[in-house]
Amino acid sequence: MADLKEITVPDIGDFDAVEVIEVLIAPGDSVNAEDSLITVESDKASMEIPSPESGVIREVKVKVGDKISQGSVIVLMEPAGNAAAPQPEQKTATAKTPEPAPQKTKPEAAPSATVEPKKPEAAPSAPAASEDKQVRVPDIGDFDSIPVIEVLVSPGDKVSPEDPLITLESDKATMEIPSPGAGTIKELLVKVGDKVSKETPILVMTTAGAPAPIQSSQAAPETRPQPESKPAPSATQTDDGQRPAPLPPVNETGFGKAHASPAVRKFARELGADIGRIQGTGPKGRIQKEDVQAYIKRILTSGAGASAGAAGGLQVAELPEVDFAAFGDIETQPLSKINKLTGKYTHRSWVQIPHVTQFDEADITELEAFRKQLSAEYKDKGVKITLIAFLLKAVVAAMREYPRFNSSLDSSGENLILKKYFHIGVAVDTPDGLVVPVIRDVDQKGIVELAGEIVDIAKRAREKKIKPSEMQGGCFTISSLGGVGGTAFTPIINQREVAILGVSRSSMKPVYEDGQFIPRLMLPLSLSYDHRVIDGVMGARFTNYLSQVLSDVKRLLL
Repeated sequence: MADLKEITVPDIGDFDAVEVIEVLIAPGDSVNAEDSLITVESDKASMEIPSPESGVIREVKVKVGDKISQGSVIVLMEPAGNAAAPQPEQKTATAKTPEPAPQKTKPEAAPSATVEPKKPEAAPSAPAASEDKQVRVPDIGDFDSIPVIEVLVSPGDKVSPEDPLITLESDKATMEIPSPGAGTIKELLVKVGDKVSKETPILVMTTAGAPAPIQSSQAAPETRPQPESKPAPSATQTDDGQRPAPLPPVNETGFGKAHASPAVRKFARELGADIGRIQGTGPKGRIQKEDVQAYIKRILTSGAGASAGAAGGLQVAELPEVDFAAFGDIETQPLSKINKLTGKYTHRSWVQIPHVTQFDEADITELEAFRKQLSAEYKDKGVKITLIAFLLKAVVAAMREYPRFNSSLDSSGENLILKKYFHIGVAVDTPDGLVVPVIRDVDQKGIVELAGEIVDIAKRAREKKIKPSEMQGGCFTISSLGGVGGTAFTPIINQREVAILGVSRSSMKPVYEDGQFIPRLMLPLSLSYDHRVIDGVMGARFTNYLSQVLSDVKRLLL
């Protein structure tokens, strides 16, 4: 029989006596270089120990629960170059009873032969030694050239797998890019404001024993998880042939804190499963691949999909397919990209945010007279003074009075982030759908300057010349339907903001004053707010204050 080689634990950094929580191979298994052999876990991290070379496992020297350190023997392996030779000898040994003694002498010689390969123990540890690696942007879906809005790490920081590195924000979504492994940040390759896409280098990380789990988690699906992923596609259709709702969206904070190995994390990522929602059945509540599969089956077959996950158990029956052509002539028109994105994110906002809408009216009789006077004065200068300019200033005044309206809930939902700047989004109707460019530093600009900026930004929005950065960073949004009509509506909050003001068409109404009815121009206001942050009393006070400011334009100077 060919000599067997001891495969030992390589240098895994500042860890000693770490626990074996998974044994991923068995005697007789063929493995390739970098295939995972076992998974170990310390108090702070888990990692997979890879095979340093190809071969056949002959004996496993550890079991779940064992404590191991650098140099501990994991398995006895027959190297790939010798793997084919021993098979006939072993079979002959079992077939021929007269030869047991000679066959036994060979295995007894093997341990002494395998002691000498301890010299090249540098080979197993080499792949896990400290190494500089570039971390790149993974596949982030149908996005390209996304601005970096936050860099969450600095050179010298130590990170664990799934720790967030940077935050990206498109015109409709914000996402964090997680670390693919553990290590120390050596160099940042991006800064706030840079545009990144798939495969853009983010940073250079120095890994100490971390490359092994990263590589093995990628290699593992080729040998083990791949067969186990079969139930997932079959679970995309229920037994009665109906297609269930999709999986709930992944909460990156919960995903990062979940108790699971890198291989299980990658397995869950591939299937779109949020392991932060999964109860593990492994040691110490560790999440196993079987737990991920069971979770996906349960979600997809129960119909408790994205809405259920997002809204804490909201379950609705799926709409049946309808053949509208059966009732008459039809025409199918594809939705624009803006329509699709607007529908996707307003639906998410409506489901995830507890909306309350407060209705009120503002007497803008004097304001409208002043607006017309200004418009006449600035007509020759090409500046059109609109009501929106006054609304922007009035909203800022109300936000200063009630700072909670200029805030955001953090991702945990447990902290309120109060902002010291005043960037207001203004909804603009375009031929392709609704867009919301943001006017910055409204508190530092006058009515005339704001009026010119509104005209410019609305024109560029309709001409598709608005940059993604011009639709980011809003604190509050104004949506005006005054040019169309209506008396009131319920605007949907832009997520990460906590309120939105809807404005309908103003109209003359009789107002009882000093013992008589007099005609006044009344502006309908519809304020939707996040009830987790703002209660009904504060919502009513905000609209009352806003009405007072709009009713007396001199207050805008205060």
